[in-house]
Amino acid sequence: MAPIILSVRLRGELEDLVFRTPSAKERCRAQAVLWLAEGLSADQVAETFQVSRQTVYNWANRFLQRAGLDLRARLLDAPRSGRPPSISGIIDPVIEVLFTDDPRALGYHATVWTAELLQHHLERAHGITASLKSISAAIARLDLRWKRPRYELAARPATWRQAKGGGNAVWRAVRAR
Repeated sequence: MAPIILSVRLRGELEDLVFRTPSAKERCRAQAVLWLAEGLSADQVAETFQVSRQTVYNWANRFLQRAGLDLRARLLDAPRSGRPPSISGIIDPVIEVLFTDDPRALGYHATVWTAELLQHHLERAHGITASLKSISAAIARLDLRWKRPRYELAARPATWRQAKGGGNAVWRAVRAR
């Protein structure tokens, strides 16, 4: 590890950061850089902060390599890939638009969308690979209906049995036999 040499201004900024930052990570790293610049060994700093010696070396190396950045950026963690973005933000708008269309208009032999059909269409038309569980969850989030609503029969008038040739009294008599 290269020795850390701090200017008077940078030392003052680090000391100010140690006393004023609400972030514990920034405070520890700034203090570690100050102690390393004063001549303490990485072992001593690691023991004080209860981290590994390699962690102290990583902090110091990142601080030295990021010399052109501002002080807080020099003390940040190394970039990480992290968890991949959720597919919900990708497929929700696509599924919402698809549900307004008839699958037959897109060349499918189905009158309603199913999870399997949506999965196939997303892969074929948009190049999006999504599981059936993700597609079902997207449909639930969007509060969409899987099937078309049933047709409701027209309300019958109260005298519909009379129009068929009998009243309620005749109907009850036939049922009683």
